[in-house]
Amino acid sequence: MTILCNGRLLDLSQPVVMGILNLTPDSFFDGGKYTHIDSIVQQAEQMLREGATILDLGGASSRPGAKEVSEAEELSRVMPAITRIVQDFPQAIISIDTWRSAVAREAVQAGAHIVNDISGGQFDAALFQTVGSLQVPYVLMHMQGTPQTMQQNPHYEDVVTEVLDYFIQKTALLRAAGVKDIVLDPGFGFGKTVAHNYTLLKHLYVFEKVLELPVLAGISRKSMICKPLGISPENALNGTTAVHMVALQQGARILRVHDVREAMEVIRLWQLLQ
Repeated sequence: MTILCNGRLLDLSQPVVMGILNLTPDSFFDGGKYTHIDSIVQQAEQMLREGATILDLGGASSRPGAKEVSEAEELSRVMPAITRIVQDFPQAIISIDTWRSAVAREAVQAGAHIVNDISGGQFDAALFQTVGSLQVPYVLMHMQGTPQTMQQNPHYEDVVTEVLDYFIQKTALLRAAGVKDIVLDPGFGFGKTVAHNYTLLKHLYVFEKVLELPVLAGISRKSMICKPLGISPENALNGTTAVHMVALQQGARILRVHDVREAMEVIRLWQLLQ
């Protein structure tokens, strides 16, 4: 299973790690840590050294209740970082975490390889066509509501079936827009209760099996770990590691993480079970 990332082939026959680089002051775990170019480059270097294949750069927080930032502000956060990472670490595959078509276009033109969109194209009607014209992979995430409203009483009759139906509809639209490589992200914590999240985790294999597309698991330090254990995100690495093993056993091809070294260790131990 491979995806073509802006001229580079990424092999997903074995799981890979996507390191999270939040270039925001208000992300739920590491907000404010990587707002200066030197700290961004330092963290990128560490993640790559520890084994990350992809670096996911985001300039707008999507934590529950997060305020929307302007397009200009988002661009001012992500563009210098992309330019510098392309220059310093040409081996890195860069993912731009955005729902805006203009940001996606500028990022890819500057050297980004993947567009990772929390909104499934719902916040910017031009995004699918833009990604199709750029000919880069697209991470399709499921979210119920918006970051401002998503955790206000999320409800499903059958969360797995409803997320699958969403993926089927959206992948058809993406194909029509010319997008060739699609990665599925069930959107853990985005309009889901703890129970919804674990139901999705238990049935993660369903999405690749039905759609024959790779699945990304973004679980790192989220409330689905913190709430049941009564801990803060700062103390959620052990729980994250446990849940990452389950995600791999259920077919996840990409782990989107804050802690690259630990995620790589999980992958290496999972490989021994195969």
